[in-house]
Amino acid sequence: MPLAREAVELLIQAARAWYFEGDRHGLRDREWMALRFLGRANRFSRTPSALAGFIGATRATASQIVKTLETKSYIIRKPSHEDKRSVVLCVTAQGEKCLAQHDPINPVLNAVTALDSEERIRLRDSLREILNHLDATHQRLNASICRDCMFLAERSAPKGRAGTEYTCRLYRAPISPDEIELLCASFERANDRLRTDEPSDRIRVASV
Repeated sequence: MPLAREAVELLIQAARAWYFEGDRHGLRDREWMALRFLGRANRFSRTPSALAGFIGATRATASQIVKTLETKSYIIRKPSHEDKRSVVLCVTAQGEKCLAQHDPINPVLNAVTALDSEERIRLRDSLREILNHLDATHQRLNASICRDCMFLAERSAPKGRAGTEYTCRLYRAPISPDEIELLCASFERANDRLRTDEPSDRIRVASV
């Protein structure tokens, strides 16, 4: 128990980098969180509702945050290709520059980058296990990487084409190899995701 408490206390101290009073470089902590999320989210999750869920805010609060980021030209709204009634919130080049230069978590990111590869993997996996435990205990979901989601289906490319093809079974849409490394607000953990070229009775079908 003392070791566990010490580890949690260290996490709390590290969290001071992204939870703070006032503003840093013109943005409050939740506004930084929103900009950071939108910069890493896949195309299905860059919506006002997904943003509200990720930052733990009401739709009204999320809307105010979006307006602030728009005013500073850090994000823009675009029509959704999947649903013409919806909008997608896209980070602008100016927003990406702001994240690269001024994001309050950058010192923590640099410190983690300085660890060797095995240490980074152990840290990531340990934090993921902690979040998994919190999910089970408090019955909540956290956005996570598409490649680890139960809704991601993969199959070998058709004959004559190299590589692997991916599909999101929740949204019934193709996923590019680059997109599987992005955050998804509809993430569901997968233990052993099955390939779509396996027998159909072994493939889990997502319920929408």
